[in-house]
Amino acid sequence: MIKHIVMWNLRGETAAEKARGIGQLKTSFESLRGCIPGLLHLEIGVDSSGIDYACDVVLYTEFDSQAALDAYGSHPEHLRVKHELAGLRVARHQVDYEILRVDRAPPAHHLKETSE
Repeated sequence: MIKHIVMWNLRGETAAEKARGIGQLKTSFESLRGCIPGLLHLEIGVDSSGIDYACDVVLYTEFDSQAALDAYGSHPEHLRVKHELAGLRVARHQVDYEILRVDRAPPAHHLKETSE
């Protein structure tokens, strides 16, 4: 599984302007649910800390493979969202990383012994 995390700072001189941008970003990205092959999870988070170095919004997504994430980059629906949001951000940060799935039994000391 690949986790794709993007954080933005948005344009806006007032809290209301930023809130409008956040609403637009949220609506646009949430419209991708069910449209992108291999997109397992999509979540938008809005910063609540209020600290000056925090980003305004985070996109957290999970893809079933690197190939699915790569295809997402050029998928027509993703390109539509990018076009809708053009000019909205002032900064963007991204991290992609792989999570290896390991199916294994719990360590023996976690198993409960039963007497019959």
